[in-house]
Amino acid sequence: MREVVYSKHLELRLKLRSIHHELPRIIYQTSSERYTDAITQLSVAINKTAYRGKVREVALVYRETAKEARLITIHPLKPGQKNSRIKSGRWKKL
Repeated sequence: MREVVYSKHLELRLKLRSIHHELPRIIYQTSSERYTDAITQLSVAINKTAYRGKVREVALVYRETAKEARLITIHPLKPGQKNSRIKSGRWKKL
């Protein structure tokens, strides 16, 4: 099992967006919807979750090595944003 490490950027985003501290870990561990970002070469996991009174898709960007999973950032997706990135080829299904 890889050690899960939060980046400083992720910690800042959690505070700025008022996202529960454990949500990134939960998304990383439970998401069945995963992509590779063709531009950044990072992985993206997506889950639906309650955010500001609505159920929204939330993207978690991370990088895995043999020893750790570094969770880099998290953000709610705008309507159509996921489909646009898939259709353009930027996100490729893992």
